[in-house]
Amino acid sequence: MKKQYNSKPHRTINKCPALTKDLFTQHIATLVINYEAALSNCIEKGGGLRALLVHSGCEGHYYGDDRGIAFQSFGHLIHWLPVNRPDQFVYFRSGEQPIYFQIVPEDYWYDQGIENNSWWADCFRIIRLSTAQEIAKHLPKNIIGQLGYLGPNESLATDLGIKTEWLNPQTVIRYLDFQRAYKTAYEVEQLKAANRLALTGHNAARQKFLDGGNEYEIHMAYLQACTLLEDESPYTNIVALDEKAAILHYQHKRRIPADGSKVLLIDAGYRVNGYGSDITRTSVKPSVHKAFKALLTGIERIEQQLVAMVKPGVNYPDIHLAALAQIAQLLIDLEICRGSLLDLIELKIPHLFMPHGVGHLLGIQVHDVGGHQQDIAGSIQTPPTDISTLRNTRQLDVNMVFTIEPGCYFIPLLLEPVRSESRSKFINWKLVEELYCCGGIRVEDNVLVTNDGVENLTRQFE
Repeated sequence: MKKQYNSKPHRTINKCPALTKDLFTQHIATLVINYEAALSNCIEKGGGLRALLVHSGCEGHYYGDDRGIAFQSFGHLIHWLPVNRPDQFVYFRSGEQPIYFQIVPEDYWYDQGIENNSWWADCFRIIRLSTAQEIAKHLPKNIIGQLGYLGPNESLATDLGIKTEWLNPQTVIRYLDFQRAYKTAYEVEQLKAANRLALTGHNAARQKFLDGGNEYEIHMAYLQACTLLEDESPYTNIVALDEKAAILHYQHKRRIPADGSKVLLIDAGYRVNGYGSDITRTSVKPSVHKAFKALLTGIERIEQQLVAMVKPGVNYPDIHLAALAQIAQLLIDLEICRGSLLDLIELKIPHLFMPHGVGHLLGIQVHDVGGHQQDIAGSIQTPPTDISTLRNTRQLDVNMVFTIEPGCYFIPLLLEPVRSESRSKFINWKLVEELYCCGGIRVEDNVLVTNDGVENLTRQFE
């Protein structure tokens, strides 16, 4: 089988090389501190680790086929390097310059070249090799028994001589996962760029929708405006017209004529140097049901009110509870539901209309790691039972980045069973039936916690 190379470098947006280099150098200095602390913490707990080898991962193929699966690097490798390639390694040992083992296979079937831009490459000692197995010759002999491996291919690590007990040591991973929530200035700049560029696509998508485009055409308008290939996006775009907007992770792109469509929900981002934005917008045409149009206005207002809650010390689940309360009141105001606010909250009726969490940590991964983790030891705070889908239960702190994304949907699978329950009387079924065809609404921004409160990384570019 010929090696099929099916990955691409992350988009590099670098309008000010000097600034980017300074920020990246500071970013690496922070990573060095965190990795030193992670190793020290491991030693304090009885471990014998002195160094770490971080691996991007290996190329994969579809079962029974020689077609490669689009590659996505392991997040902790991308934290060090803006290089989305298989079999790239960073070697870290306290007191030494990090080594980048750059694997560039000898190949004439695919372009294997990697461009070492000085703004990031100058932070590493780069050793270029043609195979991962050659790394063993460059590792200090006295460190092998004290070397840990972070990555998805433990058998490769074993072949390099790394002890089984040091394959993905959880003490280290928990420490690093917890710290990933705190973004350096370099990381914030990448996320800002990712938001700015994604909005270019969102504007093009909205215009295509207003012009009568179908889901496929809207999707392509987004990609073209962003000059993206589909697998360069941080996640699969959600492009949902009308009733499909009630499917939270709707994955298809219908090509049928859509001149009569009245609602567009698009959830789409952009990736810069490994950092992805995650933005959702809902648009309607003038002919949409007046109650749905009013609902959209209300959700947009609620989303901004939730963003305004963000500041150090706030518990993230409190933002979700505020979203449920405000959505419940909006449903009452628009006569979609009946009864008092307390009745609806107690009976968990707004939960039927917003069944997902109000947001999640954001960074290298769209749903970034450590959202339920409360400390470097890995203590977990699970979400409350009635909001089990909430991905973030942490207390907010300076330099955290996450999404705020309230929604309101008309999902038959959730609503119809309630008709036979006692709480059925609190729902205006006639109006709900009229709104089923509209699907739903979600509005999502990416926000940064600051010393003074919050910086909306999305709205500053609209």
